[in-house]
Amino acid sequence: MNAREQELREGLQSYLASKWNSPVTMSGMARIPGGASRETWKAQAARADGVSRGIIIRIDPETSLIDTDRRTEYAAIEAAYKAGLQVPEPLFLEQDLKWIGRPFSVTSEITDCMASAEAFPPQHLDKIAEQKWTFLGKLAQLDPATMGLDDVMEMPDVSSCALEQLDYWHKVIIDDELHPNPIAHAAIRWLKRNPPPAAQKLSLVHGDFRSGNFLYSPDGDITAVLDWEMAHIGDPLEDLAWSLDPLWSWSAPELAGKLVPHAEAIRIWEAASGMKVDPVAFHWWRVFASVKGIGIWISSSEDFHNGVSKESILAMAGWLMTDRQQQIIVDFLSPHSPHRFPEAVK
Repeated sequence: MNAREQELREGLQSYLASKWNSPVTMSGMARIPGGASRETWKAQAARADGVSRGIIIRIDPETSLIDTDRRTEYAAIEAAYKAGLQVPEPLFLEQDLKWIGRPFSVTSEITDCMASAEAFPPQHLDKIAEQKWTFLGKLAQLDPATMGLDDVMEMPDVSSCALEQLDYWHKVIIDDELHPNPIAHAAIRWLKRNPPPAAQKLSLVHGDFRSGNFLYSPDGDITAVLDWEMAHIGDPLEDLAWSLDPLWSWSAPELAGKLVPHAEAIRIWEAASGMKVDPVAFHWWRVFASVKGIGIWISSSEDFHNGVSKESILAMAGWLMTDRQQQIIVDFLSPHSPHRFPEAVK
């Protein structure tokens, strides 16, 4: 264990002891690879009375793909947990720097599962897809105000939430781009000239709902949806469009998230949410998804270029993902694109 890990372990032991009113010993501490918005660790925390549990610690990094608010992330997980959705049990949110030098959150560990989207068990594709988009549909059903999220997140108007999100990501692109991005700016102009219909309702938007951001068991059961750092209140079609973005299915573009045909994913979402997907609104959100993606990738490459971080994932995202996202925009805005008004929502 290096000096950083020792310091982190001692700080967290003291913190948990203060919360549980018992001496705490932490073991098996290890950093979880992947992810670029939080520094994530797992450990086993044992109290003096012999009670032990696995925990996950999410720590603010020095820099990341996106700037996010840990309080919002934690509130989203807490609200989803109370609503009975599959998320890790939220335990603590700590913003005082005295414990480990940076803000952090603690949740329960979900064991005996995996997160990789590269090799879903082929016999469980339909099962995972049914659970994945049912989860998203159920999330869309919930009322953010009833969940108490209006105290933590901005509650937009149904008629303006789409353009507010577009303005946010437009600003990110302008602030962080290192060179001209004509395709992204052309897409932004198109989105502003063709605003979508008002949202059918406001919901808690996960913000990064895709294959790779949920855990599943070897039997194909989704055990927890992770990575809520981009959560906000908005149009539930934003999550649906992001989950179906071709970026997540490079090797199988006909499949949503490498699982099932897009029409089937939309059908599952509609059945769970009780809403119908408007094709005009959905096409707008699909174009928006690529603008949002480019904003994320541009922000990451700016950090890498300026030496704020030398994490390789930031450089890779800024190069490879931006290029692919631009191709998707060109395809989606082509007059002859099959993606303009998908058969599933005609």
